Amino acid sequence: MKAIRLEEPKKFAHVDLDLPPSPGPGQAVVRTHRMGICGTDYSGYLGKMPFFSYPRIPGHELGVEVVAVGDGVENVKVGDRCSVEPYMNCDDCFACRRGNSNCCEFLKVIGVMIDGGLREQFTIRADKLHVSSKLSYEQLALVETLAIGCHACDRGAPAKGDHVLIIGAGPIGLATLEFTRLTGATITVMDMVQSRLDFCKQTYGVQHTIQFKGDGSEIEQAKAITGGDRYYVVTDATGNKHSMAGAMQFVAPTGSLVYVGITTEEISFTHPTLHKPEITLKASRNALPRDFTRIIGLIEDGTINTDPWITHRTTFDTVIDEFEQFTRPETGVIKAVIEL
Repeated sequence: MKAIRLEEPKKFAHVDLDLPPSPGPGQAVVRTHRMGICGTDYSGYLGKMPFFSYPRIPGHELGVEVVAVGDGVENVKVGDRCSVEPYMNCDDCFACRRGNSNCCEFLKVIGVMIDGGLREQFTIRADKLHVSSKLSYEQLALVETLAIGCHACDRGAPAKGDHVLIIGAGPIGLATLEFTRLTGATITVMDMVQSRLDFCKQTYGVQHTIQFKGDGSEIEQAKAITGGDRYYVVTDATGNKHSMAGAMQFVAPTGSLVYVGITTEEISFTHPTLHKPEITLKASRNALPRDFTRIIGLIEDGTINTDPWITHRTTFDTVIDEFEQFTRPETGVIKAVIEL
């Protein structure tokens, strides 16, 4: 069967693999129909993702079809359309025992630490499949991205009326925005790219945006928006060490800063910047099984509209040639999806 493998940073290759064997107990074999390309894939391609290993078949934002199930599988059947929860946890470590499978000590994320879905078929734990009879494969491929934002929003836990700042209007920032708007919080989005801010205004009705220029004007704009109070929750979705270090200046006293973007570099700030306003600093990693169930329901009932998300489409045969351009912000990519 056909597959695409990232041999090393910036080097994709078409490869031919054997079809997967019959699934064992608790397993399913699935066929990939759609794959979303996310920041992790771009970072892996560029050699900037700390959890990525090579060679690797990428792909963890997936809309798949069940083609076979093993003994004991009851949650899915042949022909089901599913989203994939790509976090292969152990169910036994400290984090798993406490219900935090997203932070499993031995976690293996498909498409990152183990091979993913950029191939015709693959075997997966059946309990990691989330079924929908209503959603398209394309919609199902977006569930994992949305789950990252869902979990990040939960980590910040904004309430109605709170001022919230989301830094970075790429897919993860937009996913965080999707769920923050459901809390009733007052949202500001900050990004360097004006077209992304325009997208937030036009698509989500975001009232407040700040274009980051690095001239110090951003903090004055933030104070004006919040009546001088700054933001009770700030989520940085950039993965940029300078942005992540500077994000603390936007947090209100006793507020929270959530890092959902990832960088391999050190982040530094003076301790009083954190200590004086008693800021809570949090990380947000992956998502939880309940997030997938919730998101599928929200798309099915129309609360979340995925149509504006997909700005670029490509195919299995053309993605290698087109992938490089998707990494460049000037191409205007919000979300690119591969059709297999």
